[in-house]
Amino acid sequence: MAGAAVEPKGREWRAGSQVLALLGVPLNGLIVGALAKGPMSHAELHRELGNPAQTTLRGHLSKLESLGAVRRTPTVRHSLFAAYELSVAGQDLLVATRALEVWLGKSPQGPIPLGSEPAKGAVKALAGAWESMTMRALAGGPLSLTQLDSLIGSLSYPALERRLSAMRAAGLAAASKGRGRDGIPYVVTPWARQGIGPIASAAHFERQHMDLDTPRMAPIDVEAAFLLATPIVPLPLAASGVCDLIAETRDGSRRLSGVEVAVDRGKVVSCIARVGESPSNWVLGAAATWLGAVVHRRLEGLRIGGDRHLGCSLVYGLHELLYA
Repeated sequence: MAGAAVEPKGREWRAGSQVLALLGVPLNGLIVGALAKGPMSHAELHRELGNPAQTTLRGHLSKLESLGAVRRTPTVRHSLFAAYELSVAGQDLLVATRALEVWLGKSPQGPIPLGSEPAKGAVKALAGAWESMTMRALAGGPLSLTQLDSLIGSLSYPALERRLSAMRAAGLAAASKGRGRDGIPYVVTPWARQGIGPIASAAHFERQHMDLDTPRMAPIDVEAAFLLATPIVPLPLAASGVCDLIAETRDGSRRLSGVEVAVDRGKVVSCIARVGESPSNWVLGAAATWLGAVVHRRLEGLRIGGDRHLGCSLVYGLHELLYA
């Protein structure tokens, strides 16, 4: 079931960013989490959520209903006596909500409760960094603000400076040691890298339930996700070798994008944005299949060539890093 877009079409979205923005509004995630316990009347839900303003609660429930995530069964002709519950789509949105909770719980500044103002700020910073491709740029290595400005043409220098400041305040970016010719270089933090967890879960929901209203994973999105998360995946000590992680995307025509990963005794020693012409070891699948594999730890639909142990270890390692 395709739902309505959760924000105006005016801004430039990337895969996952619409659902991430939805869950960045504190009450939405809290509603989904509360209804995970079972159906509730409007009055019960109102009490469960700490008695928010009635008009605010009705507005958020209406948005979740339009998305197909919440369904209402009126018992009489009054919304206060309706029973609300999660639909099948709502259960999938719960997966994305839980992924966001897991990520917020790993904040370097201490666990952040879902629905809090700090959570709202962290999610906004993550979404802004993802949409603007600032995370993709920094995934390649330390960059100064001047260098970022030369790479990201979609934002003005002041707008980019605001995005980077928000990332630093939230703990998603930090100044690197030393000062280069173009100014202080910045790097993404391990917590920012793990932000691919809620982003991937959000993109997975969009493909399942908002396919007509949201952008698909573009090659640059695939590269960004792999470059950010793969370097810090936990792997078994027996894992060694070079493996390509490849996603098929359709951007007018079929395209392959991904990374070449070198592993030495359980540690990733390099992760480069390129796909070899004939790699010895590889994992290949459609972008949507990759989302399901990482989010749900399933290999169905992925094709694995060469060292199967190495390929499976990387897929399972991505899931463990992002969702354990």
